[in-house]
Amino acid sequence: MRWTIKPKPEERATDQLARELSVAPLIAQLLLQRGIGTYEAAKRFFRPQLSHLHDPFLMKDMGAAVARIEKAIDRQENILVFGDYDVDGTTAVALVSSYLLTYYPNVATYIPDRYDEGYGISYQGIDFADDNGFSLIIALDCGIKALDKVAYATGKDIDFIICDHHRPGDELPKAVAVLDPKREDCTYPYDELCGCGVGFKLLQALGSGRGETVQDLLPYLDLVATAIGADIVPITGENRVLAHFGLQVINTRPRAGFKAIIDQIKKKELTITDVVFIIAPRINAAGRMEHGRHAVNLLTEMDLDRSRKFAAEIEKLNTDRRGMDQEITQEALLQIQENGEEDRFTSVVYNENWHKGVIGIVASRLTETYYRPTLVFTKSGDKLAASARSVKGFDVYHALQGCQDHIEQFGGHKYAAGLTLREDRFKTFKERFEKVVAESIDPKLLIPEIKVDAVIEFKNIDSKLMRIIKQFAPFGPENRTPVFMAENLRDTGYAKGVGGNGAHLKCRLFQGPGPIKMAGQPSFDAIGFNMGNKLDKVSDDKTIDAVFALDENEWQGKLSLQLRLKDLR
Repeated sequence: MRWTIKPKPEERATDQLARELSVAPLIAQLLLQRGIGTYEAAKRFFRPQLSHLHDPFLMKDMGAAVARIEKAIDRQENILVFGDYDVDGTTAVALVSSYLLTYYPNVATYIPDRYDEGYGISYQGIDFADDNGFSLIIALDCGIKALDKVAYATGKDIDFIICDHHRPGDELPKAVAVLDPKREDCTYPYDELCGCGVGFKLLQALGSGRGETVQDLLPYLDLVATAIGADIVPITGENRVLAHFGLQVINTRPRAGFKAIIDQIKKKELTITDVVFIIAPRINAAGRMEHGRHAVNLLTEMDLDRSRKFAAEIEKLNTDRRGMDQEITQEALLQIQENGEEDRFTSVVYNENWHKGVIGIVASRLTETYYRPTLVFTKSGDKLAASARSVKGFDVYHALQGCQDHIEQFGGHKYAAGLTLREDRFKTFKERFEKVVAESIDPKLLIPEIKVDAVIEFKNIDSKLMRIIKQFAPFGPENRTPVFMAENLRDTGYAKGVGGNGAHLKCRLFQGPGPIKMAGQPSFDAIGFNMGNKLDKVSDDKTIDAVFALDENEWQGKLSLQLRLKDLR
C-alpha cells in the first residue's frame, strides 16, 4: 500500500482553532482537514441539530410534487410508491409509503424484480399501475433517465413524481416533478443526498403543509440513516445530521423490523459501520436472492412477532447469499488467472450461470484482490448484465461513457455502476473498456492508498483523545475515522497470529530505543485483521512504522485503548 500523509494546515490556523475550541492542536488539525475552520462550524459538526436541515422547497420541483400528491389525495386517487430493490430503494419505499399511509389509505408499493425487470422503472411496473387503477407513481432512487418509460406512463394517463439522486442525462423525463439535487438547474444547497434522503425531503415538504415539524418525522430517520450508510454517500452536511439522529432512533426506539434484526445479532449499540455491515446486507439479501418486497414488508411491519418471522426469512436469504458470493468470487478469480489477465488495467469476467443478485458483491471482492476497475457479467434474459466497481480516484461511470457505443444501457456513480449489453458485443466491449481505462488511469491509482491524517507520538495517545475522536462519528466518506502513523515502533515480544490459521496479527507495540522499561513510553495492544502474514515484520525486535486507527477493546467489562492496524513497514 502507498501511504499518503495529508498536508498539515497552516500552523497559525491550527493554533487559533485550538485556542477557540480549547482542544489540542492535533484535534484542530483533524477538523481543519475536514474543512471545519471556525468555532461555529465545529459546533455544527460536533452538535448536529435537526434545525440544520435545509428548507425542502429549495429543491427544484418540490412545490409541484407536493401539489400533485395533495391533489391525488383530494381526488381519492390510488398512489403507487415505486423503488429500486437495493437498500436505498427499499428503505425509501418503506419511508414514503408508511408516512402516506398514516393519513391516506389508497397507497401501495412496488419493487421491480431484479431478474424479470432489471434496475429502475419498468414497463411491467407501469402496466401493473395501469391494470390496478393507479394514476400517480412516486419513483424513489430511480427514474432520472427513464424518459421512454415516463412517456409510456403518460400515454396511459399515469403521472410520475421522480425522487432520484443519480446523475441526470442531457434530458430530463417529462414527469410532473423531478426531484434530484444533481439537476444542473437545481440550486438546493446540498447535492449528496441518497435516494431515501430525497424521499425524506419530500416528507418534510408534505409535513409542513400539515403543520408538522422535522421533530414529528424523527421516527423515520432510522430508514434514512441505513440508506446513507449503505449507499456510501458522503457523511457531511445534511447527511451527517440525518445519520446522527437516525442512529439515535436505531439504538433507542427502532422500528419493529430493525429491532428484529438487532435482536438476532445481539449487539448493544450500533454504529454506522454496523449498519453498513450488519443491517444493510440483510435488507439487500431480499432483493439479491428473492425479491425486494420482502425487505419492504420487514421495514413497514409494525407487529414485532411478524417482524421476527420476516427477519428470520431474510437471515436465511443472507446466509445463502454469503455462500453464493464466496463461490462465485473463487470462480471469477480462477477465470482471471486461467485467461492470464492478472496484469491488465481492468478485470472483466463473465459466466452466464452466475447469480445476478451477487455480481456487485463479487465485483467488490475482485477489486479488493486486484485493485483495478472491475466488471462482473452474467446472463439476464437475452442480454448480459454487469455490475461495475472502481478504485479510489477513478471514475468508472466516465469510463463507461467512453464505451457507450457497445452498451445498451448504463447508470450509476463514480465508483459503482450497472450496465447491460448484447452478448455478441461482450468481447469488443471488454477490449474497449481495457483501452479506455489504460489510457486514462493514473498508474498510482492501481496501488491501494492509505491516507494518513497525522503523524503521532505514543505519548500523545490517551483516553481524552479517544473520547474526542468518538465525537467525530458518524464516520463515512469525506469524514473517515482518523488514521495515524507512528514511527520507530517495536513489539514487546508477544506478537502472534490469532484467529483461524493465524489470519490476524496481534501484538503490543511501544515506541523508542532500548528495552520497553527504559523507553519511558506507553505501550498499546494492536490488532491487524487479515495481517497474520506480516507477523515476521514485527518479530525478533524489528523496528517498524505503522498506520492505524484508534479503537477501544472491551475485555471482562474493562475498556482499554488499542490500535487497529491498517498497514506496517
